[in-house]
Parts: sequence; structure tokens; C-alpha cells
Amino acid sequence: MVKFGVNMVVPETRAAWVAKCRKAEDLGFDVIGAADHLGMAPPFPALVLAAEVTSRPRLNTFVVNTAFYNPVLLARDVTGTDQFTEGRLELGLGAGYVKAEFEAAGMEFPRAGKRVDHLENTIKELNRLYADEKHKPATVQKPGPPLMIAGRGDRLLTLAAEHADIIGFTGTAAVPDGGALAVDDAAGIEERVHFVRGKLQGRAVELNILSHFVAVVEDRRKGLESLRELLEGKLTVEQLAELPTALVGTHEQIADQILAHRERFGFTYFTVLEHNMDALAPVIESLRAT
Repeated sequence: MVKFGVNMVVPETRAAWVAKCRKAEDLGFDVIGAADHLGMAPPFPALVLAAEVTSRPRLNTFVVNTAFYNPVLLARDVTGTDQFTEGRLELGLGAGYVKAEFEAAGMEFPRAGKRVDHLENTIKELNRLYADEKHKPATVQKPGPPLMIAGRGDRLLTLAAEHADIIGFTGTAAVPDGGALAVDDAAGIEERVHFVRGKLQGRAVELNILSHFVAVVEDRRKGLESLRELLEGKLTVEQLAELPTALVGTHEQIADQILAHRERFGFTYFTVLEHNMDALAPVIESLRAT
């Protein structure tokens, strides 16, 4: 079984947001996500609206920048959204990484360790409030919505291995804190997965990967060469061919890649960005038919 999500990143009018959420459901996506960045739609209201106009997909914050939130106030948004979506919420949390957004908000950009400390405190506070019968609104899902934690660093992934139901891998390489993201190679992603597996202590979790690049082309080699140019030659064509973050080829080849990535890395939950919805839809259909 493979699950597919789409992360909505383009703010729209109400009508356009409704249309693309309905389209995601019609195309077979299992999860509709809303990113949490300045300049994008506010995630919790966006997911409540998505719930009003769809019936099947789960609804995911992909992912909340917890450094921006007071944990008690975040708990109100989470529990209220779970209630208003009738238990369809999947809560994605991250530590926050875009320094420019902190500056735009007039907030200090704490060092990475402090941001992970805040994430850990937020998780504990959410769990405490979920369990408090006096806390209102109350969640529909008990003890609370499924938790996704996404990121890359050792401490964050250790926290995810301890608490998360879903662990999200960004597919990015190690960079200086606050620096621009860079694509990791398959060996680097595999090392991060092995790190997490060593911390799980037998717990069963879902592993998610954000597949940044989707290109449906008849000539896979040429498609990979174009992607190499886009990435300014930072990875070879052969390295790109192994990436779970780059799905390139015919629909049949992409379906085979997804199954191969499930086998190699253990990914059973693939998320793409909204501009790749149409490209991936036939792949979803073909995999569901097998």
C-alpha cells in the first residue's frame, strides 16, 4: 500500500482553493496538505475549508513552524480544527528553518537546538492538553490527531522516532543553520532513514518523503539531464536517477520508481507539490489498480 499527499503552497481565492481541493480528491490523493510559510494560505483555516468541500482525503499541516506558536494557543487551533474537520486532521510539525521568515515577523531566529527544544515542549504540551478532559475544544481523534514530525537533524529525528506516527523526510542535505536548502543524494537520504530506524525501538511508523520534482517525459535520461541543469550540476544523472525526491520518466517508469523507493527506503507515503498533481494522477491510478 502506498499513500499519496499533495501540499498546497499557492494562496488562492476561496473559489480557487475549493476547486483545487476538490480536484485533489478527484485525482485520488489520500491527503491534502497546507504548508505553513509567510505568503501562503493560513494552514488551519485552509484545511477547515478543504474539509467542507471534500469527503475522503485526510488533511495535513505540512508542516507547522512550531517556533512561531505558543503551545497552548496552538493546541486550541489543533483541537478546534480536528473538531471542525470531523477527525480528518493529520498534524505535521517542524522546528522551523527559514531565517528570513523570522526576520519578517520581527522574531529572533533561535539556534537549531533551541528550536528543537521548543518543538519537544510543544509536543508534550499538546499531549497534556489532549488528555485533559477540561480542555476545550476536544479532539475527535483520541488521544489526538496522528502526529507527523518532519526534518533532517539528529535531535529532531530522534524526537520523531519517540513521538511521531509519521516521520517526514525532506530529502535535503546538511547545510549551515538558516542556509539555503540543497538536494541530498540517495545515500544521504538512506543514512537518515537508517538513523531513524535505529531509534524506533520497534515502534511502527509511516515514512513520508517530499518528492520535490515530478517530470513525466518519454525519454527518462533527457528528463534527468534537464533536472541536472536545473540543479546546476550538483548531482550526476546517475545520482538523480536514484532519488526518491525526483520522479522522472513515463507514468509506468514513475510507478516502478515509487515501488523501488518503497522497497529500498521504506517510504509508503509520497507527497508532491500542487503543481505536480496532474502529472502524478495517472501513476496513482495505475498503482491502485495493481
